[in-house]
Amino acid sequence: MLKQGLELKQTQKLSPLQIQTIKLIELPVQELEQRIRKELEENPVLDEDLPGDNDEDAAPREVSLSEYKEDDSIPSYRLRSDNYNSKEERPQYSTFSVKESFTQSLQEQLGYRNLSEHQYAVASFIIGSLDDDGYLRRSLDSIVDDLSFRANVETDEEEVAQMLQVIQEFEPSGVGARDLRECLLLQIRNCRKSPEMENATKILKNHFHEFTSKHYQKIMTRMNLTETELKAAIAKILKLNPSPGGQIDDSYNDQAQQIVPDFLLEYKDGEMKLSMPRFSVPELRVNRKYADILIEAANSSEREKKEAAAFVKKKLDSAKWFVEAVKQRHNTLYSTMQAILDYQREYFIDGDETNLKPMVLKDIAEKTGFDISTISRVVNSKYIETHFGIYSLKYFFSEGLENQDGEEVSTRELKMALQECVDTEDKRKPLTDDELVEKMTEKGYKVARRTIAKYRDQLGIPKARLRKEL
Repeated sequence: MLKQGLELKQTQKLSPLQIQTIKLIELPVQELEQRIRKELEENPVLDEDLPGDNDEDAAPREVSLSEYKEDDSIPSYRLRSDNYNSKEERPQYSTFSVKESFTQSLQEQLGYRNLSEHQYAVASFIIGSLDDDGYLRRSLDSIVDDLSFRANVETDEEEVAQMLQVIQEFEPSGVGARDLRECLLLQIRNCRKSPEMENATKILKNHFHEFTSKHYQKIMTRMNLTETELKAAIAKILKLNPSPGGQIDDSYNDQAQQIVPDFLLEYKDGEMKLSMPRFSVPELRVNRKYADILIEAANSSEREKKEAAAFVKKKLDSAKWFVEAVKQRHNTLYSTMQAILDYQREYFIDGDETNLKPMVLKDIAEKTGFDISTISRVVNSKYIETHFGIYSLKYFFSEGLENQDGEEVSTRELKMALQECVDTEDKRKPLTDDELVEKMTEKGYKVARRTIAKYRDQLGIPKARLRKEL
């Protein structure tokens, strides 16, 4: 039996302006610049307002169409963003470089080798198969198959192995290794010969498992070494680089991704000044030609002019939403960053991490009145330049725990205290997690053993057995 009834539902539908604003808030300043350039290319109604342009014809004008007689009238709107004075000198500020030239450096070194075209293709493919840390974690037979199917290059495992040996001679030393043991041995072969280096080589070749497990007594017994000799050999090994791909020298930094801070914080005479330097973000205005089309069509009865006006109106609405979204992005980012500064004022005076209070997204959402999702979008991929360094906004957020006095302290402060305990321990008898709990308790922090294990893992601190030294 069918039943018919009414049901009232309340749904929230985002406006075009809200959608535009949400998308723009997520973008860091460089991507915002690219997005504005794209909008300028795609929307003919918009023009870039260049600084120093005093041409009267080029000046932005009011588009007043109050006399337009159709029901679907075109609203007046003056398109110009007011959050930057184009006559002001654009500020200069620092950038933060992220190196990306590891593969490029290897390809450049490959070009200096006397290889046939076929050998070069094989070696180049191997370079492209390396992980970011410089290791080759794929089997040689899988590379042979991929060369055949993807690059139409016929080869075999023997030739791939030969080309891998060529790559393993490149800088940084250790690149192209299949595992940590091979990586360290590749580096040792380039070191100056000495008794310590000979012992280090034998340890890596014959006693690698005992070395990584820190079973030092077994190594001394099997190699007939004194404790002093073992210490000297291990010291040589510890100076080697376990991740050659992550240690490219500046000479290889031909291409770098520049991260431009969205915020600039200046601290002078006890006062903090927050600004948002605009890096090549153009001002927007209505194109004079299209404004004339709208005005001319206002009282016209010609169909073509009406159609042209309808087209311009559509583009004008899109431009209006976009420019307003740019302004709202600016206001949202500024309000959020100012709330973070107010919340962490003591920290931003000198960058002392011990003054960094526990802070989560909800805290800033409550101060600004924005949704937590909005704060999350603001924080993502944004940076601030301070008088003590450049930081990601995510850095300032951390959860908190109570100390023995009932005061809330940040997880970053707890981690610093934990790191201090490990740094000052007796390396001959490292502290277990239970002993670290006792040490933290002595410092006034109430931390469970599982929390110690979690923080230790996040800090990259090995278990007690693996921290043991002679």
